[in-house]
Amino acid sequence: MNHSEGCSCPHIHGVKCEVTNCVYNDKKEYCTANEIKVGPSYASSSTDTICATFKPE
Repeated sequence: MNHSEGCSCPHIHGVKCEVTNCVYNDKKEYCTANEIKVGPSYASSSTDTICATFKPE
């Protein structure tokens, strides 16, 4: 995990998350999971994708 300028929390560099009820969201804008899985394996637009790493609080 990397640190981004302005955030002292460990998070995945370049991955921002707006899902505030996910345990991996730092309540600012960053994902703190060790890795993420995005699917499904075939998508034709961003609306067809999901974060399979999501875990509700």
